[in-house]
Amino acid sequence: MSTTPTRITHLLAGVPWEGTAERTSPVHNPATGEQTGVLDLASADLVGEVVATAKQAWTEEWGNVSLTKRTQVLFKFRQLLDERKEDIAALITAEHGKVLSDAVGEVTRGLEVAEFACGIPHLMKGGFTENASTKVDVYSIRQSLGVVAVISPFNFPAMVPLWFVPVAIACGNAVVIKPSEKDPSAVNAVAALWKEAGLPDGVLNVVHGDKEAVDALLTHPDVKAVSFVGSTPIAKYVYETGTAHGKRVQALGGAKNHMLVLPDADLDLAADAAVNAGFGSAGERCMAISALLAVDTIADELVQKIQDRVGKLVTGDGTRGCDMGPLVTAQHRDKVTSYLDAGTEAGATLVIDGREGDVDADGEGYFLKPTLFDNVTPEMSVYQDEIFGPVLSVVRVKTYDEGLKLINDNPYGNGTAIFTNDGGAARRFQNEVEVGMVGVNVPIPVPMAYYSFGGWKNSLFGDTHAHGMEGVHFFTRGKVVTSRWLDPSHGGIELGFPQNA
Repeated sequence: MSTTPTRITHLLAGVPWEGTAERTSPVHNPATGEQTGVLDLASADLVGEVVATAKQAWTEEWGNVSLTKRTQVLFKFRQLLDERKEDIAALITAEHGKVLSDAVGEVTRGLEVAEFACGIPHLMKGGFTENASTKVDVYSIRQSLGVVAVISPFNFPAMVPLWFVPVAIACGNAVVIKPSEKDPSAVNAVAALWKEAGLPDGVLNVVHGDKEAVDALLTHPDVKAVSFVGSTPIAKYVYETGTAHGKRVQALGGAKNHMLVLPDADLDLAADAAVNAGFGSAGERCMAISALLAVDTIADELVQKIQDRVGKLVTGDGTRGCDMGPLVTAQHRDKVTSYLDAGTEAGATLVIDGREGDVDADGEGYFLKPTLFDNVTPEMSVYQDEIFGPVLSVVRVKTYDEGLKLINDNPYGNGTAIFTNDGGAARRFQNEVEVGMVGVNVPIPVPMAYYSFGGWKNSLFGDTHAHGMEGVHFFTRGKVVTSRWLDPSHGGIELGFPQNA
C-alpha cells in the first residue's frame, strides 16, 4: 500500500523552514522502490541566509560560551543519542537500505565521537611558559573558527556527520550541515537531539540541496572551514574550490581497499573477514574490502571458503533480519551491475553472480546479491574502479612482495589489511604499506574516535584527518600570547629588535 510522500526540509535555528522550495528531489525506500519523501533543495540565497544565522549564533553566543556549559550540552546530547539510536537507525534503513543492525552500529560509531568531544576542556588546553624572558610569559590558546560546513555522503548518513559535528561544536563553532539528498532524514533527527540537549538555536543548521548548495557553501566568505566525505573526483573539487576561496578544507575521497592473505593465515578467519568486509552494507563503505590479494598456494581453498559462506547469506529488506540490504538507488544498482559483464568480458571468473536468486523483499527494490570474481588482474576495470557495491575481486599473487607492490601502486590509500600469523610479516607490512589505516587480522580498521580517520594519496585532499586530536586542531586555530606586566617604572625606549634576557 503506497503512502503520500513526506515533506523533508531544512532546519534553520532549530526549526523547520517554512518557505516554498523552487526545486525538490524524491526520496525512496531502496528495499521497495517506493517514494517516501519529497526533499526541499536549497537555493544559493537560502544557503546565504543559513550561514548568516549560524554566524550570528556564533558571534553573539556560542563562540563565547564557557567550556563548562559546552560540555553540559555535549553530555546531554550524548545521552539522548544513546537513548534514541534505534530510532535513528530505523530512519537510516528506510532511506539507505542497510540492515538495522548495521545502522545501529553506524550510530554507535558516531556516538563514540560525541563521547570523545565531551572531553573538550582537556583537549583544548594550551601551553604556558613562565618567565620566557625576564618577567615575560608566553602561552598558547586555541580558539574557534566561526561558521564551519559539513558536506556528508549517503553511505553513512548519521556516522559521518557525527565524525565532525560534535568536535566542531565542542570547539565553539557554529555548523551548517549539507547531507546527501538520497537519505536526509537521519541528519534532521540528530539535529533535533542537539536542540533538545540545550544547544542554542542557530549553532547547528541543516540545509538540504545539491551542487548549488555545495557551491554556495564552498564560496561563502563567512564559512571558514569545510569537512567533506565522498568520491575522489568530488573531494578534489571541494578541496580546490574551498581552498581557492580561503577556507580550511578536509576532503576525504574514495578508496580501493586491499586485503592481503598470506599462506600462514587462519583461512577460516580470513574468509569470514572477506565476506564481512566485502558485503556489509552492500559494499557501500569507503572502508569495504573490494580487492582480495590471495597468495596462490592458498587461493583455491580461500575462494571455496568464501563461496560457501556467501551461499548462506540472505539478501533483502533491512527490516526483516536479512544479512544484506539493497543498494541506495536504482541508478547505482545498475552501475554496479554493469561491472559483472565488464569483468567477465575482461577474462575474470564470475564465481558468484549476484543477479541470480531471490531476495526477501516486497516491491521493486534495488538489489544486487553478493558477487565474487576470481582470477582478476590489475588492468581490469573491476580491479581499478571503486565499484562501491557488493562485488569482491580475488587477485592471485605469488608473494608478499607482489601483493605489497599492488597496494602501494594503487592511486588510493584509504584502508588495507593483512591476514597472517607471522608477527614479523605483519610488522613489516604496517611499516611498508602506503595506506592511512592498516588492519592486522582486522578487515575494516576504522580507528577509535580518539585516533584520527583518514587515508593517503587520492583518498584524502588536505592534510587533516577526521576526529581525534586532528579534528580538534582542524576546528580551532592557534594563537600565541607574549605577556609582560610592568612595574610602575618601565624600561624606557629601545628601537632594536627584542632580545631574550
